[in-house]
Formats: sequence, C-alpha cells, structure tokens
Amino acid sequence: MSDNIIQLNGDLIKHDLKNPVRSSVEETLNALPDKEADELVNAGKYERSEERQGYRSGHYKRHFQTTAGEVELNVPKLKGVPFETAIIECYRRRESSLEEALIEMYLAGVSVRRAEDITEALRGTKVSPSTISNLNKKAYEHIEKWRTRPLSGRYPYVYADGVCLKRSRGGEIQNVSVLVAIGVNEDGCREITGAAEGMKEDKESWRSFFVWLKQRGLCGVHLIIGDRNPGMPETIPEVFPDARYQRCTVHFYRNIFSVTPRSKMKAVAMMLKAIHAQESKESAREKAAQVAEKLKEMKLSTAAKKLTEGIEETLTYMDFPIRHWSRI
Repeated sequence: MSDNIIQLNGDLIKHDLKNPVRSSVEETLNALPDKEADELVNAGKYERSEERQGYRSGHYKRHFQTTAGEVELNVPKLKGVPFETAIIECYRRRESSLEEALIEMYLAGVSVRRAEDITEALRGTKVSPSTISNLNKKAYEHIEKWRTRPLSGRYPYVYADGVCLKRSRGGEIQNVSVLVAIGVNEDGCREITGAAEGMKEDKESWRSFFVWLKQRGLCGVHLIIGDRNPGMPETIPEVFPDARYQRCTVHFYRNIFSVTPRSKMKAVAMMLKAIHAQESKESAREKAAQVAEKLKEMKLSTAAKKLTEGIEETLTYMDFPIRHWSRI
C-alpha cells in the first residue's frame, strides 16, 4: 500500500465551501426584496412615471440565520406605500418553527448542549444558551397561563390523584409531587382541569387544591374519583358539598392483595371482581359479605377486614347512570 495517502481536512473543506455558498445565498436574497419594491412602487430606481405609487428611502439591514450561515439583508424602505417583503415573512415562520422545536426539545428533556448541536445541524450556527433560556421562559408563561385558566361549564365527574415525577435541576435529579385533577364535562370529554406542583398528599394540600379549582370555576361536580389518599375523602364535603367520593377499585384491590399470599391472589382477585360485576348496589353488598366470609374460611382474616371496612366507598358509582359505570 502506498504511503502517499492524500489527507482531506473535512472541517477546512466545510469552511471553505460555506463562505461562497453563504455569499451566494445572501446575494440572491438581497435581489428579491429590491424586485418586490419595484413592483410595489410600480417604478424602478430614479424612474419618473405617473404610475409611481411611492418612493424609495434607502435601506435597513436585517440578519437571518440560514443553513449556509448568517446572511445580511438590505431591505428597501419606502415612502407613501407600506412594504413587507415575503422573504422576511418566510424566515419569520422558519424562526418561529425553530423556536417551537427548541421548546419541545427542552420539555422532552433534551440537554442545552444537545440542542445547540441540533440547531447547528439545522441552520449552520449554534443557538446560544441564553436564547434557550429565554425560550424556556416563554414556554413557562404559556404553561402557567394554561394551568391557571378559568374553567367554564360543568364537570359532573372529576378524577384526582397525586403523582411523583423526577426533575433535573442544576444537574441533580429531584422528586417533585404534583396533584392532578381531570374533569369530565357534560359532553363526556375529559380535560385536565388542574395541576399543582409542590403539594403533599395530605388533608391541607387537598383542601388547598380543591379550593383553587373551585376559585377557577370548577362547578357541577357530582362525583370525585381517586385513591384513598390521606385527607381527600374528608376534604371533598368541605369544598364540594354536593359531590360524593368514589374510591378507585384498582387501588382497593391492591390494598387487599398486600395482605394476601401470592398463591391465593388469583382466586381473591376473581372474588373481588365478582362484587363489582353485580347489577345493583344491594347485590354488590350481598356479594361482598359472602366474599368476606369466604376469605375468613381461607384464613385471610386481615383481607376480609379490609374488604368489609372499605367496600362501601368503592360502590358509590352504582348510584349513577349504569352506562357510566365502566368509566367511573
């Protein structure tokens, strides 16, 4: 093999090619606004004509980012007629799309450094960290406006729960508690009606959360569905006196499974589901009593006690239209 191998400097070639391409793009873009101005004025530079609609008054400079690099536009200024070049509008849309993409990347957890690399690949130059920071502020403004928006209409059913999320702050992963409410309006459509960060799943937090929802217009609530979080069932009558509480059956089952041996879990699960498969609340109560006795016979007295104490909260949905049962 020959030792005389030609070495190509990719970065140098990229740089040497980029300058003439950028210059060509800049020259082409600058020719277009002048042509638009001529058509708008209905006369060329220094041309005397009765059909003239306005007069030129120099230029102003605009800078745009393209995939070939930053270019400088000399935009004509006109007197007597408004002028907006389609070139500027085109790049405004492109810049707006790029901003939206950067915000989406940030919310998806893409690092600032990675976002810089992506923007360099898309438009030839890196976006600065300060630009990303400003865009994030815009995103938070929109999120906060949505989060605190007034609620209109009635929401007969509301699902409420607390979720724990992870957030990166200063390179450190933190746990963040968020209370969330999803309302079902009278058309049957679900909508996130509230999300509040930094609250705990205790009585005071649930009261503050429900009061906040009510102040924003949440009304017409007949049923609130959720896990038996500490304080939630007690707080609901205080804030929404006409609303009732429905305990999540899945969490209720899990609570009973926690004191059930794995070998008997499948049989217990079938018995529990049979309770909620009844056609009426009276039948469900009777079935629950039978299941409780069966659990005692299986030497599962603790599970039987949990069933007896908690079953009534899981049957509230049976007082509502039967066609809604499978959803609530």
